[in-house]
Amino acid sequence: MESFDVAIVGGGMVGASLAVALEGLRLRIALIEAVPHDAAAQPSFDERTTALSNGSRRILETLGVWGLVGAAATPIARIHVSDQGRFGFARIDAAEQGLKALGHVVPNRALGAALWARLAGRCDVRVFCPAVLSSIVPGEQRIEIKTADGMPATLRASLVVAADGIESRVRTAFGVAAEVRDYAQTAIITTVLPRKFHEHVAYERFTATGPLALLPLADGRCTLVLTLEPALAQRAMTWSDEQFLAQLQARFGFRLGRFLKVGRRSAYPLSLSRAERVSAGRCIIVGNAAQGLHPVAGMGFNLGLRDVASLAELLSEPHGGLDTLAARYDAWRAADRRALIAFTDGLVRLFATPWGPLKQLRDLGLLAFDLLPPAKAALSALSTGAAGRVPKLARGVPLAPPAPLAPMSR
Repeated sequence: MESFDVAIVGGGMVGASLAVALEGLRLRIALIEAVPHDAAAQPSFDERTTALSNGSRRILETLGVWGLVGAAATPIARIHVSDQGRFGFARIDAAEQGLKALGHVVPNRALGAALWARLAGRCDVRVFCPAVLSSIVPGEQRIEIKTADGMPATLRASLVVAADGIESRVRTAFGVAAEVRDYAQTAIITTVLPRKFHEHVAYERFTATGPLALLPLADGRCTLVLTLEPALAQRAMTWSDEQFLAQLQARFGFRLGRFLKVGRRSAYPLSLSRAERVSAGRCIIVGNAAQGLHPVAGMGFNLGLRDVASLAELLSEPHGGLDTLAARYDAWRAADRRALIAFTDGLVRLFATPWGPLKQLRDLGLLAFDLLPPAKAALSALSTGAAGRVPKLARGVPLAPPAPLAPMSR
């Protein structure tokens, strides 16, 4: 039976990022993942894209990942938010904020390849893949984990990290429940080619049938996230390309001219998932296992990456130890997590309301936001986590290995 300091269950974007972040901390790490990162069936590194905040970019730069993925990234120069059929709109411009970009859009496959390239050859990481978690037994000092499928094994770990998604088996094994609220919405995700170049503008448009987002891609295409109620989404998946583009045109308008082509469509049901706590004994819960957000604001992975940066920094502290890790992690992540969940959920609720007076207030709010630089700066701080304690990795500071060279206190 092999023993490890940290066992990370889940090798998607958040779990792989944590394994990369722990390099040099003199920890023996197990990374358990069911599907190879380059397999077509890998749900984390599929054809979707991710909008990375500037804080997330700095984390990836500090981890040596951005250099491997930056060429595939498309900068966001401006964000345009509008409400279909209403007069309200808001714009955020990188130049006005003194920034080169408000963020970047990165293909998930490129990010997965970059993360796993940084893990290649690491002597401190033992990868169990393909391996399915078959059992996990919590203990006061050690957790026993058994895997099955391609790499059956039994291992022990001093700490386990649940990075295994919204339906986390690790979280459940440690008795942590999650509140799940079904938004009764489905996101259809694809790529579209507009006649006009996007000029690196990201669009968020709220319509009567749900929000849609268009994110710029390097070759002039855009990633489309079209949110519909489930029955309509089911029909939309059967529309011809011409029908689909006509429906998109009716919702978005002609700011980018006519939409010429659409790629393969995928559908994902949307909900808010929120773990009742983010630690339990010797288990830390990160990413979607801790909170699964609506994609309306593009905050999900950025929040999960801050989970990673915070946890890695705590594990790097020389006198922290595992006995107080859970309390320190809980205290650090509480405000950031609470603010982002409330902001995203509130945005979904606000733009879903059919009540006329609130629609008018909503439009006035958008116009006020467009005219108030402090409001834009506050939103920028919220999206990067700058409102609370900022992890070292997000400030470009590498994590120093703990001293002395003795094992972590257990």
